[in-house]
Amino acid sequence: MKSKTAILLLNLGTPDSPSRWDVGSYLSQFLNDPRVIDIPWLARKILVNCIIVPFRSGSSSKLYKAIWDKEYGSPLLKHTVDLQNKLQKVVGGDIKVEMAMRYKNPSMDSVLERMSKEGYHKIIVFPLFPQYASSSTGSALQRFMEIVSRWWVIPEIKIISQYFDNDDFINCIVNRGKKYDLNQYDHIIFSYHGLPERQVDKVYNDGYLCKDHDCEESLTESNYYCYKAACYQTTKAVAEKLGIPEDKYTLSFQSRLDNKWLTPFSDKVIEELAVKGAKKLLVFSPAFTADCLETVYEIGTEYQEIFHKHGGEKIQLVESLNSGDDWVETIKKIALSA
Repeated sequence: MKSKTAILLLNLGTPDSPSRWDVGSYLSQFLNDPRVIDIPWLARKILVNCIIVPFRSGSSSKLYKAIWDKEYGSPLLKHTVDLQNKLQKVVGGDIKVEMAMRYKNPSMDSVLERMSKEGYHKIIVFPLFPQYASSSTGSALQRFMEIVSRWWVIPEIKIISQYFDNDDFINCIVNRGKKYDLNQYDHIIFSYHGLPERQVDKVYNDGYLCKDHDCEESLTESNYYCYKAACYQTTKAVAEKLGIPEDKYTLSFQSRLDNKWLTPFSDKVIEELAVKGAKKLLVFSPAFTADCLETVYEIGTEYQEIFHKHGGEKIQLVESLNSGDDWVETIKKIALSA
C-alpha cells in the first residue's frame, strides 16, 4: 500500500479583486486576527472596523489596482499558483501539492475540506514565511490546526515552522542577488516586514525582552524563534555569500503602523541615504518569498518616490523567489526530508 501524501503551501492572502469592497473585506479578515493586532478584543474591533478599514479601503484599493493583472490577479496569487504547479511537476504524481491562503481565497476552509475527503495519510504543511512570526506563520498554523482538529481521522502531520537558516533557501536569495552588479550600487538594503516590538518580546519566557537577547549579533537557543534574530541571521548569511562588507548594507523594517515597531524603518533609512548622497540602491526583501504589494509597490514605487525626492536616483528591487526553479527544488528538499 502506498502512503498518500500531500504538501500544503500556505501564504498570507490577497483581496479577490482590487475593488474597495473586496479590499475592505480582506483587510477586515486580516486585521481582526488577534495574532496580527494583539490588543484586547473590543479595542481591536473598534480600531479595525471603525477606523482602519473604513479609512484605508479606498487608498489600499488604488494601490492594488496599480499592480493588478486582469488575467492573473494580484502578484502574490499568481506567483503562489505558479509555485504550486511547478512543485507538483517536480514531486510527481505520488504526492499532491495543494495551496491555500490564510485570508480570503483559496481559503484554508475550502481547501482543507476537499483534502479531508481525499483521505491523506500524511500532510506536510509548508508556510511560505521563512522567518517565524506569530502574525504570519503562527496564525496560519493555528488556523490549520483548528480546522484539522475537527476531522474524525487526523493523519500524520509534518509542520515546517521556519527555514531562514536553511542553506538552500539562502542560496536562492543569493542567486537573485547575483543577477546584479553589486559594485554599481552605493548601498544595499535588506528590508523585512515590520512587527510591533511587543510581539517579538512575547517570544521569550525568561522575563527579559527582545532587546536583552543580543538578536542583532547572534542566534541562540533562546532567540531561535525571534523574528528579529532570524532577520539578522538571514541578512548576515546572504551578505557573507555575496561578499557584501558590513559597511555597505543596512537591515531595516517596512510597513509599520506606528513608531513602536521594529527599527530602523526602511523608508527613513532610504531617506537618510539619499540625503547623504547615495544615488543608486539595491533592495532585497528576504521575508517575502513571493512579490506582492509590499515589494512591487511599497519598495518599487513608494520608496523610489521618497529616494528621488531627497536626491537619489534609482532603487532597484531584487525580485523575490517567486516560482524559480531553485526555490521549487528547495521546497521539495525541505518538505520531503526526514
